[in-house]
Amino acid sequence: MMLEPGSPGWRGRTLSRRAALRGGLLGGLSLFLPFAGNKRQLPVPSGPGGLSFPPVPPGAGDAVRVADGHVAQVLLRWGDPVLPGAPPFDPRRQSARAQAMQFGYNADYVGFIPLQQGGSASHHGLLVVNHESPNARLMLPDYDPDDPTAEQLDIQLAALGVTFVEVYSDVDDRWKVRSDSPRNWRVTGLSPTLLSGPAAGHPWTRTSADPDGTRVLGMLANCSAALTPWGTLLTSEENFHLFFGDRNDFPEDDPRYWIYIDYGLPLKGTQFGFEKADDRFRIDKEPNESFRFGYQVEIDPFDPSWIPRKRTALGRLRSEGASVALTATGQAACYYGDDIMFACVYKFVSRHAMAALDRQHNLRLLDEGTLFAARFNADGSGDWLPLVAGRGPLNRANGFPSQAEVCLNTIRAASLAGATRMDRPEDIVIHPHTRKVYIALTKNPLRGDPTVQRSEPDAANPRKNNRAGHIIELEEDRADHGATRFRWRIFMLCGDPAAPDSYYGGYPKSLVSRMACPDNMVFDKDGNLWVATDGQADVFGDADALFAIPTEGPERGFARRFFTGVPGAEITGPCFTPDCSTLFVSVQHPGEGGTLSEPISSWPDGVQPPRPAVVAIRALDGRQVGKAAAGG
Repeated sequence: MMLEPGSPGWRGRTLSRRAALRGGLLGGLSLFLPFAGNKRQLPVPSGPGGLSFPPVPPGAGDAVRVADGHVAQVLLRWGDPVLPGAPPFDPRRQSARAQAMQFGYNADYVGFIPLQQGGSASHHGLLVVNHESPNARLMLPDYDPDDPTAEQLDIQLAALGVTFVEVYSDVDDRWKVRSDSPRNWRVTGLSPTLLSGPAAGHPWTRTSADPDGTRVLGMLANCSAALTPWGTLLTSEENFHLFFGDRNDFPEDDPRYWIYIDYGLPLKGTQFGFEKADDRFRIDKEPNESFRFGYQVEIDPFDPSWIPRKRTALGRLRSEGASVALTATGQAACYYGDDIMFACVYKFVSRHAMAALDRQHNLRLLDEGTLFAARFNADGSGDWLPLVAGRGPLNRANGFPSQAEVCLNTIRAASLAGATRMDRPEDIVIHPHTRKVYIALTKNPLRGDPTVQRSEPDAANPRKNNRAGHIIELEEDRADHGATRFRWRIFMLCGDPAAPDSYYGGYPKSLVSRMACPDNMVFDKDGNLWVATDGQADVFGDADALFAIPTEGPERGFARRFFTGVPGAEITGPCFTPDCSTLFVSVQHPGEGGTLSEPISSWPDGVQPPRPAVVAIRALDGRQVGKAAAGG
């Protein structure tokens, strides 16, 4: 018997939607210096941070593996119908129209918004999933990279963006997708969006199709994201630069020329080849189109009629994602990094405070405020440096006559202000109890390379050839997210535990699971940090995986491998239901590195093509994930 959500007998556990959103504000410091002042101590559950699973071995073969006592269920695959009337997936009969009604490609961020209160909050919700990038060689059987068609381009664009889909667990705790739900909808690379904030309408955002510089076709490269305290989604356009090419004839005396270089736009052809089928992606034809991407995009999950806004006040970056919290005086504070080697960490603090009962006010919060970049000092202190036009080096002579230029050329603004150049800052998350901020620095093999200017190691990025990455723990002054000073320390230096330069929060390294290239992160309700990786195959030969790590108490830093992926894939988007009885993760780009004719993976169905998917993980005994009895 299967019980429908809301039907008699529908059961669950208790947590309000507001508490769920507050818990979804992701987010944790301690190698070099202790923090000054009082430190809030948390009760430490029995066992490793309350966790009880034995670590799984490194991944091998073309199957995912989860810790003993748990089960992993494939919930949503690329191409699965999610909108009413969507056709079933047929890899040989694809169209842009069909893809816009189906689950998108390369699932990344996952968010869960409860649709009920009380006991059902963790068993019925709206699942929010980002779709980062296409891979035509694995998506389209007849794809010719030298001669892509306009329809093939549109199929890929329709596979990008965000999926909103209603899900629920039945009486046996298996998750189901309600494909006929009126709550299901898609935002794609072909959906209308708006530029808002200081850069909207700037001459560099105007194109032949949009002379006003405010209306943009689609989103690109949406990687990670956050749910805001006022109930919207804030999703990041990360590697947008990979879509724009043919700048080889652009004049060097044009100020945009150097911005293209700073942001990594390719000289000629691109990875995806969109410029071969659409002049919109050719810099020599539409030099301003790329300036309309690279933003945090705000979307109302429950109102498809509200056009998504690209919030230019937060700067233009290749941001992995954002985490959002409230300051002591109620303003929104957004933390995010620029996912490039030698790039910076940022914070935006809104000018106005959130108003609990004024939705229209809250939907304008992210258009006004102060943008900061972080400077990590060698003594363990830190400063948030304001990136404000007219202040210090951000003047007209340096190319910043107004705040619009700061927002369009944020990388240079942070560099001129003196922000610290980090080892690829990716996800940034906030501890649900201590309010410490944890920053994943995935890797930087060029750190210390004598051929790279300003590449020397520093206190916050202490290793040469940092192939394994590290995690920094940051504590704002007075634990206030609106502070302009902070303390920081190294939480983990990832890598081989036997290596002398690795560090796992002070925990005995002989007991931890080896881990490299930290990427997406999330906290469970007890304050354990769950870290997904991207790049372990290059370090250890291991499949990418998901690790659980206590951040407080005697087992702080005890990293244990919980879930492993498949060849070519990275693990992304970890997300808990409010009671932590289910953990959702994405298996992104399985089989990457192979082709349809020479595959390296056929996950999850054992046939071609491999299909990126979201997996729902639960404990066999119904307990909180990570606390299941061994053997279930």
